[in-house]
Amino acid sequence: MGAMANPVILTIDDDPVVSRAVARDLRRRYGDRYRVVRAVSGPEALDALREIKLRGERVALMLADYRMPEMTGIEFLEAAMDLFPAARRVLLTAYADTDAAIEAINVVDLDHYLLKPWHPPEEKLYPVVDGLLEAWAATPDAELSEIRVVGHRWSAPSFKVRDFLARNLIPYRWLLTDDPEGARLLAAAGATESDVPLVVTADGKTLISPTPAELAEVVGLTVEPATDFYDLVVVGGGPAGLGSAVYGASEGLRTVLVERRATGGQAGQSSRIENYLGFPDGVSGAQLTDRARRQALKFGAELLSTREVTSLAEAGGARLLHFDDGSTIAAHTVVLATGVSYRVLDAPGLSDFTGRGVFYGSAATEAPSCVDQDVYIVGGANSAGQAAVYFSRFAARVHLLIRGADLTASMSRYLIDQLDRIDQVTVHPYTQVVSADGGDHLERLTLCDARTGERRTVDTSWLFVFIGAEPRTDWLDGVLVRDARGFIVTGPDLVTGGQRPPGWSLSRDPYHLETSLPGVFAAGDVRAQSVKRVASAVGEGAMAVSLVHRYLEAQ
Repeated sequence: MGAMANPVILTIDDDPVVSRAVARDLRRRYGDRYRVVRAVSGPEALDALREIKLRGERVALMLADYRMPEMTGIEFLEAAMDLFPAARRVLLTAYADTDAAIEAINVVDLDHYLLKPWHPPEEKLYPVVDGLLEAWAATPDAELSEIRVVGHRWSAPSFKVRDFLARNLIPYRWLLTDDPEGARLLAAAGATESDVPLVVTADGKTLISPTPAELAEVVGLTVEPATDFYDLVVVGGGPAGLGSAVYGASEGLRTVLVERRATGGQAGQSSRIENYLGFPDGVSGAQLTDRARRQALKFGAELLSTREVTSLAEAGGARLLHFDDGSTIAAHTVVLATGVSYRVLDAPGLSDFTGRGVFYGSAATEAPSCVDQDVYIVGGANSAGQAAVYFSRFAARVHLLIRGADLTASMSRYLIDQLDRIDQVTVHPYTQVVSADGGDHLERLTLCDARTGERRTVDTSWLFVFIGAEPRTDWLDGVLVRDARGFIVTGPDLVTGGQRPPGWSLSRDPYHLETSLPGVFAAGDVRAQSVKRVASAVGEGAMAVSLVHRYLEAQ
C-alpha cells in the first residue's frame, strides 16, 4: 500500500454558486492536507462516498446544505453515517431553517450547523472546521484500529464487554458466534462457543472473557498511576469529576482522576442532554464526555480506568486512598465525585436477566438490536424520558411505565412535550412490573395496575430501568459524615447548633463543599442536597477546585 491518501472533506449543495464558494473557502485553508470533494446532490454525494470507501480512503468532514430537492441534507447525513460513522457532520442552513437544524440533531448526531452566509470565513467557517477536524484526527481510526467482540446476543458477560467499550468510547465490531466471521475468529483463537466473549484486538491479540482491567490495558486506557503522590485525587469520572480534573489540571495542580467503569458516568450514557448551557441543540452524553476527557488530558491530568477505591484515610497531612488490588495512592486533597447508581428493581425473576434483556440506566449499545420490537422503560424522571425518545427511533413501540398519574411531577416540560409528539411512545400510569420470566433471556413481563390490582402479561425482550438512584458510599462508613440515605454531608450542614463535626481539627468551619474530613470535598450527585443536573455537577466540580486552592494555601 502506498502513502495514505489525504482524508476527504465532502461538501454538498444543489446551488452551484454556493457549492463552488464553500469548496473554494475550504480548499484555500485545508487543500494542502485534505482533498475537498464537491457534489451537487445527495445521491451523487453517496456515490462518491461509496467509491471513497472502496478505495479504503477516509472521510474527515461532511458539510451538507439542508434544502436540496432530491434528498435533504439531513437525509443525506443519516445515510452517510452508515458509510463513515467517524466523519464529523455539519448542516448548512438559511436562518429561517433553524428548526430543521434542531430536528437534524435529534435524527443525526450533528456536530454543528452553519448559517448562510458564512462570511468572513476566518471568523465563521474556519474556527468551526478547525475544531471538528482536530476532534476527528484525535479519534482513533475505527477502520484501522477496530476491536472485534465475538459473543452471544443474550450473554451477560458479552454485554459487559460491549458496555465497557461503548462507555469508554472505543469503537468495536460486534459479531455473533453463528456469524461466519465470528465463527472464523473463534476457530482461529482455538476457542469454542462456550468460551465467549472473545475479544480480538486490531493487532490480532485474543482475550477470552477479559476483566475490565485486562480490557482497559489492551485498548490503551491507563490503569496504573504515574507516581504515588498528587496535589489532587478526583474519585469518579462523571461530569463533576471531569469538571474537577479539568480545572485542577489547568490551574497547575498535579491531578489524577480515578474511575471505576468509564468516564461520563450517567450523563455519558444519556442519548441527548438538551438543557446543558451552551448547547442549544442538545449534545449527546458521549460527545460531552469525549470533549471533557480530551480537555482534562490536554491540561495534563492523568485518567485511571477500572480502578475501584475501597477506603479513604487520614495520614498526617495527606489523604490516603486504597484500591481494590491492595495498592494505594496519596494526595494533599481529594474530591469525591462518585455519583449514584440506579436502584435495582426488585421483582421475582428480574435479577436472572440482568444484561440479558434487563438493563439499568440507558444501555445505548442495545438500541439498534431493538429494531421493530416492543421496549419497556420503567421510570418517570428525565433519564427515562430521554431514553424513551432515543429508543423510539429504533423500536416499534416504547412503553413508559410510571407509578404516578402522569409525568408532570418528575420530568422537565420540554421532554414531556417531546414524548407527546412521538406516536411510538405510550405512557402507562399507575403501572408496576411484578415479575419477569423467559429462557436464556427475558421473554415476558407481568405488569400490575396499582389502582385495580389487575395483572397482565406482555411479550418483550427489553426492559430498561431508571428508578431513582442511591450513592454507593458504604466504603466511607465511619470516615465521613453521611445522611440517612448515604449521601455525603458538606459545608454549613456539618455545623449543628454551632458545633463543628466530631474530630474536626481546624479552627475554621468546613468550606462549602468540604466533608467532615478537612481537605476532602464532595461534588455532584453524591453530595447531600445537590441538584441532580449535569450543569450543577460540572459547576460543583469546578468550585471544589477553588476550595482546594484555598485549603492548600492555608496549610
